[in-house]
Amino acid sequence: MTALAVRASGRSRRLAGTGTLLRFALRRDRVTTPVWVAVNALMVLSMPGTLRNLYGTTAERTRLVDQVAGNASFRALIGPVLDTSVGALTAWRVGVYAAALGAAMSLLIVVRHTRDEEESGRQELVASGAVGRRAPLTAALLAAAVADAALALLVTVGLAGQGAGGALAFGLGLAGVGMVFATAAAVVAQLTESARLARGLTAALLGAAFVLRAAGDSATDDGSSPLTWLSPLGWLENLRSFADERWWVLALFAAAVAAQAGVAYALAGRRDVGMSFLPTRPGPATGRLGTAGALAWRLQRGAVLGWSAGFFLAGVVYGGLTDGAADLVRDNESARRIFERMGGRSGLTDAFLASMTGMLGLVAALYVVASVLRLHNEETSGRVEPVLACAVGRLRWAAGHLAIAFGGSAVIMTLAGLGFAVGYGKEAGPVLGACLVQLPAVWVIGAVAVLLHGAAPRLAPAAWGVAVAVLLIGWVGPALDAPRIVLDLSPFGHLPKLPGEAMRWPPVLGLTGLAAALVATGLAALRRRDLAG
Repeated sequence: MTALAVRASGRSRRLAGTGTLLRFALRRDRVTTPVWVAVNALMVLSMPGTLRNLYGTTAERTRLVDQVAGNASFRALIGPVLDTSVGALTAWRVGVYAAALGAAMSLLIVVRHTRDEEESGRQELVASGAVGRRAPLTAALLAAAVADAALALLVTVGLAGQGAGGALAFGLGLAGVGMVFATAAAVVAQLTESARLARGLTAALLGAAFVLRAAGDSATDDGSSPLTWLSPLGWLENLRSFADERWWVLALFAAAVAAQAGVAYALAGRRDVGMSFLPTRPGPATGRLGTAGALAWRLQRGAVLGWSAGFFLAGVVYGGLTDGAADLVRDNESARRIFERMGGRSGLTDAFLASMTGMLGLVAALYVVASVLRLHNEETSGRVEPVLACAVGRLRWAAGHLAIAFGGSAVIMTLAGLGFAVGYGKEAGPVLGACLVQLPAVWVIGAVAVLLHGAAPRLAPAAWGVAVAVLLIGWVGPALDAPRIVLDLSPFGHLPKLPGEAMRWPPVLGLTGLAAALVATGLAALRRRDLAG
């Protein structure tokens, strides 16, 4: 009995302070986490009404199921349809993307409250108090669990009208995917010394899960491929929400979470604070890193290369879907109207291409915000002060990162256009132009981030809110038939719908000029203010 009491006391000491750290983590994330959850939930809950308008009869839904079953490319992109009910169509249409968004939210939360804290030195200060060795990791996982539980609750309640059992299964499945990647991030955070690398590696695992699921779903029309079963995103499919639920699949999520959490705790107990099992290889201090621009490239090259590869592959996939997607909605008047609102009225194929290039432009806005805010991260972490102590001015330092942010967005959109040309198999010029015309709107979002960082650094993370709001307007607005005044709040709403429409230079030049003015204002403010601590 005494030995058991001693072991219990030891476990209690290792978790001491978990509640306080959890409350602190939730307070730090009081803006970003609700935004993540709200955007994801709104994307899911807006879908039943949209699908009911598009496919209001059982015959229309049955025809859609048959068309998807015969289209391997569409199954690879979205997944198989397992039933003709509105609930099953909702789980099909948004399941993969809602799960991926929830997984991204969860891995970012865990890395932020583990490896980010250690890299900044704050964790060492916290550990000097009455805090157990495993308390920070536990608090981070609990913070991710709170976010995933909130998403699951909103989705379950919002979809209950489509079937209580299916809604519960879908909500739990989304939370399960989020926690699988939260615990995966916890493991990676023990292995790497850099928070940036931890986020990149876990995001690569998410990408691999998507590829495995896509490969499996392209081979079968019911999610039964072994490749699909290797992916947590495939487990969500095979949970079969709203289609004779397989509740036992939830045990796969529980087992993966328990196993990965156990590995993370074991690794956390075998290393010093701030250290890792795969230490970062030190780079040269001269030569290739002899300029501020070269340092910026060294810090951001992984992100640029990763986004470039992703956009090229996305272009190939969407290009290959063009003819099939046009056939899929050709006989559905409501679906055609949505494509026309997103991509113009010049023809169904051109409208699809314009809508897809517009969607990639919206995603590219996330890249440019992340790249610009690297300035903010370098400044608040204190790493910029040694750079500016040398013969490097603030504008020169900022210019290196901004060149990668704005130039990198041009590179990834160019590669997306080339990918479209490869996948579609037609002339590259029109679709490449459709991708490049998105850049002025992308640059406006990046310029807002520059302005916030320069003029009000404490508000710089709000640039994410701007990017997400624009993404939401562009993604959900046309499906909900939002009024023109709402769509025009996004800079993307003013661009010509290429290919198909005639090129209109005034809005393109106007948005480019606006982006330049915002960047100049932000840099002028950065030059005059004190550095953030």
